[in-house]
Amino acid sequence: MSYESTAEPIKLGYLFDFRLPEGFPPERRDDLVQPFQLVFDEGVRQGMLDRPVEIVFREVEGLPRGSAKAVIDGYGELVDEGCLAVFGPAITDNAVPTREAIEARFQVPAISVTGTEDWLGEWTFALPQGSMTDEPIYWARLLAKGGHTEVGALIEGSLIGDSYLRNFRKACVAHGIRVVAEEWIAQTAQDVEAAVRKLRDADATAIVHCGFGFGVVQVNPALEALGWDPPRFMGTAFQNAWINDTMWNAIVGWTGLDQYDEGNLVGQQFLDQLQATYGRRPEYCVPVVNRDLATVLLHAFADAHPLTPRGVKEALERVKMLPAASGAPGTYLSFGKWTRRGWMGAGYLVARRLDPDGINAHMVDRFGQP
Repeated sequence: MSYESTAEPIKLGYLFDFRLPEGFPPERRDDLVQPFQLVFDEGVRQGMLDRPVEIVFREVEGLPRGSAKAVIDGYGELVDEGCLAVFGPAITDNAVPTREAIEARFQVPAISVTGTEDWLGEWTFALPQGSMTDEPIYWARLLAKGGHTEVGALIEGSLIGDSYLRNFRKACVAHGIRVVAEEWIAQTAQDVEAAVRKLRDADATAIVHCGFGFGVVQVNPALEALGWDPPRFMGTAFQNAWINDTMWNAIVGWTGLDQYDEGNLVGQQFLDQLQATYGRRPEYCVPVVNRDLATVLLHAFADAHPLTPRGVKEALERVKMLPAASGAPGTYLSFGKWTRRGWMGAGYLVARRLDPDGINAHMVDRFGQP
């Protein structure tokens, strides 16, 4: 290839703010990166980009098990490597302090799946895997549809847990639901039997979990020990089931908020492409969410003039009305000046339940429909 036909790749940082557990299946790790690579390679093939995209993956231990400093340091390393944008961090307790560092020091755009609106700023965009404000409204709707007027809440002691709880209280008032007990639990997997017993003794007819998800690990065993099997609801912590068998078993029998909807034809067509390219069809939230992230970044890289961090940031603001692979049918991706949250429509979240058989999950509700 001639000198005039070559160009350095565009570098995208991928900041993963918790270390995956030992023995994490290699194919699940592939599910993180392959959707990005497939979208970017297709963009080159179609002529949207005149150069490849190199994904620079950085895995650090942020909160709740590590520190926010480790995440900020990891972001700085990606900036130093020449990344024009960064995907991550994802966890609310890491995202908020990292946003402050991005604005003060780095000024390289980031896009995250965090659910807090405190992430949003001049350089920080979101395709949130949920929302600290939206999810409690969805829980209240599900509880009201099930006839539950007295519920108990398990709240992880964190920014996530506190944010969920404040908004859940308001949503319950609007739907005529009374929170009969609030019990705070650890962010990590600890003994929660005493907290669960207090919810039962308060005559709660259903349980809601508020948090990132690690705190829910011991809830099912506690319920079994107490001989109590109430309906139980959680937010997008439901999507953590892919991490390992421990998290999968922790949400058996729970109804949670998800972004995989088999009725979304854009998502199904993308899974067809994944299967044709890599020989796997991973039917859960991560591949379709990462496809949407890659799609908006592809359009931003293609429209960035100049091809610099600020150019990418301004090009992200021009991404408009792209069909999404995640969420319910009809969900779109659209940003703008000071529009930093990109999934449009209530249907970007759906409710699914992991059945007691521990294998099958089924659709419970689409929130964008009456």
